[in-house]
Amino acid sequence: MKWPWRRRYDELDEEIRAHIEMSVRERVERGESPDAARAAARREFGNVGLVKETTRDVWGWVWLERIVQDVRYGLRMLRKNPGFTAVAVLTLALGIGANTAIFSLIDALLLRSLPVRDPQELVVLKWSAHKDPHFSSSSNYGDCQIQSPRDNMSACSFSHPFFDELRAQSGIFSSVTASGGTLQLDLTGVGPASLLQGLLVAGNYFDTVGVRPAVGRMILPSDEEPSAPPVVVLSYGYWERTFGGSPSIVGKTFALNGVPTTIVGVAERRFSGLTPGIRLDAWLPLSLRPRVSAFWTPQQEDVGAFYLLIVGRLRPDVPRGEAEAAVSSLFRNETLHAPQPLFAETDEPAVKLLPVQSGLNGGARGKYSASLLLMMCAVGIVLLIACANVAGLLLARSAARQKEIAVRLALGAGRGRIVRQLLVESVLLSALGAAFGVLLAIWGAHAIIALLASGTTLPLGFDASIDTRVLLFTAATALLTGILFGLAPAMRSTRVDLTPALKDGGRGSAGAGGARNHWFTMGNALVIGQIALTMIVLVGAGLLVRTLRNLRNVDPGFDTSNVLDFDINPMIGGYKGTQIDVLYANLQRRLSTIPGVESVGYSGHTLLSGGLGATRFHLPGSDENSSVASDSLSVGPNFFATMKFTFLEGRDFSPAEFASASEYTAAWFAYMAAQGASAASNSGAPKSSNPTPMIVNQMFVRRYLGNTNPLGQRLEGGLASDRGTGYVIIGVVRDAKYVNLRRDIQPTAYVPAAGFRAAFELRTAGNPTSIIPAVRSVVNQVASNLPIFDVAAQSQNIELLLYQERLVAQLSSFFGVLALVLACVGLYGLLSYEVARRTREIGIRMALGAEQRDVMKMVVGDGLALTITGVVAGIAAALGVMRYLGSILYDVRPGDPATLATVAGILLIVALAACCVPARRATRVDPMVALRYE
Repeated sequence: MKWPWRRRYDELDEEIRAHIEMSVRERVERGESPDAARAAARREFGNVGLVKETTRDVWGWVWLERIVQDVRYGLRMLRKNPGFTAVAVLTLALGIGANTAIFSLIDALLLRSLPVRDPQELVVLKWSAHKDPHFSSSSNYGDCQIQSPRDNMSACSFSHPFFDELRAQSGIFSSVTASGGTLQLDLTGVGPASLLQGLLVAGNYFDTVGVRPAVGRMILPSDEEPSAPPVVVLSYGYWERTFGGSPSIVGKTFALNGVPTTIVGVAERRFSGLTPGIRLDAWLPLSLRPRVSAFWTPQQEDVGAFYLLIVGRLRPDVPRGEAEAAVSSLFRNETLHAPQPLFAETDEPAVKLLPVQSGLNGGARGKYSASLLLMMCAVGIVLLIACANVAGLLLARSAARQKEIAVRLALGAGRGRIVRQLLVESVLLSALGAAFGVLLAIWGAHAIIALLASGTTLPLGFDASIDTRVLLFTAATALLTGILFGLAPAMRSTRVDLTPALKDGGRGSAGAGGARNHWFTMGNALVIGQIALTMIVLVGAGLLVRTLRNLRNVDPGFDTSNVLDFDINPMIGGYKGTQIDVLYANLQRRLSTIPGVESVGYSGHTLLSGGLGATRFHLPGSDENSSVASDSLSVGPNFFATMKFTFLEGRDFSPAEFASASEYTAAWFAYMAAQGASAASNSGAPKSSNPTPMIVNQMFVRRYLGNTNPLGQRLEGGLASDRGTGYVIIGVVRDAKYVNLRRDIQPTAYVPAAGFRAAFELRTAGNPTSIIPAVRSVVNQVASNLPIFDVAAQSQNIELLLYQERLVAQLSSFFGVLALVLACVGLYGLLSYEVARRTREIGIRMALGAEQRDVMKMVVGDGLALTITGVVAGIAAALGVMRYLGSILYDVRPGDPATLATVAGILLIVALAACCVPARRATRVDPMVALRYE
């Protein structure tokens, strides 16, 4: 409801505007100067102005009233120009929406607080030293990124004795806890056997991090006692997926790796782990490690075995620096004065206390953060292009508003007041763009999450939602964007020559020919900037697309078509030694009978899955203290035939050699079980009487054996050093990729597989995925207590391996196309404005005999000149920017001439198309109408 005096004020405001505009126009037409017209208007409407000022004083808060007036007036102006408003809002919505979508993912991965109590108090321990410690064993589970430069090694895993010592110190942390890495757990007793990812944790883990149960209870310190019955806490997601969210599951007992375990609770929904992107299905007490881990030995609990991630909650009365010094002192004492010291004094071992939010930088953070930051740079450029586009539209629109601005200036309005009004309109445009941009961002974030999920068979472990931080980012972006694209046009609009602007016909003639003398106008500069920025985005996209294509065209060295892969781990089901080899033989035989299966083999890892085995050898005649590095892969019967490896020399492994390897592995496991120690530290471990047969690749021969005949060569060391014998080379195969497609081929040794987990490979006559149900049925018949996992065609595994390159290429291509469209819209808008502004000039040219092709050539020439200038500037900028992409490119240089030429050609072709429409419109100008133009 408006007060009566307020309605009167609005009516007076409209009345003043109408009368003053009419009075000033009439006086200027009669030949009066603008100053005289303004003075006369003041005298004529002085009383009305006095009423207006008095009303304003009554209202108070003058600045707020003026802002409200500016907003209302701006909305009216935008409503009167729906076409301009729609184009500008859509342009800004695309730019702001793209930035908001990417920022929402960065927020979810890097900025969002962990779903625990007071996360700012939690710290993770990370040690550093000048050299690698003398580990007896070390494990890293992806929670933080390991750094291993030559002079400064760091990691975030610690030994159990150090954790116990730290836990006994009450003056450093209010509480300290640890987790022991993820384990594959075989769940049986609830339908078919299934695989889940479990995390071993200390009894006070959930109390320290501050996580409550959704159902039941969490793991307690009493559960960590060796005599306590085995218990497990499920994650909320796994509980819903597997048990339908039924509370009755609490108290039920199932077998995990053959150990009867009771489900005591379910973690709250919001908590899925401390490291985003690391899938967790369950948590178990650390005391269960000897019972559920197939490779556990007592030595894995000594001071030289690093496998625990330690998290502490800081005491309010202890500064972080003081706590860090105390922890470093304990660590140095533990590692320097152990029975077998891990470091020397000169290594300067120390511990840093890092915030959990930033210290746990593995998982999805380590995997996706670089790609998302790269995309943030791309969408930032897209937003700049959008701003330049809208700024160009505002410049063109300002020409149509010259008379309005001239009238306001003639009446005494200050230039600052007009600039503020125009900036308010710009901010309104950006606010509307931001509102629609949020809707686009919600869709875009979900689309990107779907792309990320397509690159893994596991849950991502994070989501991207539009929270308060994202909305604040969007609001700040909208405000800065409105000022960025609105300031220059607003300042330009106030530079008006009042006399010609207030006369009829002034708009059509003013500056009609002057533009030719000032080619580098603000509008032209904006278009050139858009094209240069588009060139940068498109070149980056082109290089990333070529990287993806180059990787897909890499020859892996074996036939990847029609191969189905799956993994199986009998050790989690209690199989040992020869039992595993008998199981594999049965599976090979039964899988071979499936219709369409041509061959079946198995190996220690699926090739090109990211897995890697490595060892070292002593070459013939070399010093005992010198060794050479080699990749290693254990392979089962028929592996080379199934994967179609080409033998260059020698032969495949024989059945007798596989049987010998199986017998030795069984004896080794029996010794381990009897002695409770690792064979490497005990001279009583079983020995083998024969050298281990080995097949090597071409790179092994070239690098280490040269022109020597490789067949029959004996090598020492490696995994066979425990057997008391060495290796003998029996064959040479063609080079093949092992870990991934990017990694250069390394010397590789293949040895007989026996007694461990395996990845099966099935070559089929047709589509390999069509036999998956039959494969599951066969495995269930042979070993119903064992789940199979990572079931996929070899070609699908390669696509999964390239998912990050594919993601970056797809997103960069999308943003490149978006930038191209926006830049061409900007070019089209500028040329359309120029054609409209130069209508009279064009009419005169045509009246004097210019033909349509001449007019077409003039307009298109101007457009292409701007485009070529922008392309040249963009190439220069791209050469400087693209060098930062060097680490993620493959087989293509940052300044690749073919990519630069292709992108430049695309830009010129699309720009030519954008120029044609305004040019054709110019050729249709009627000279007689143009000569009478205003």
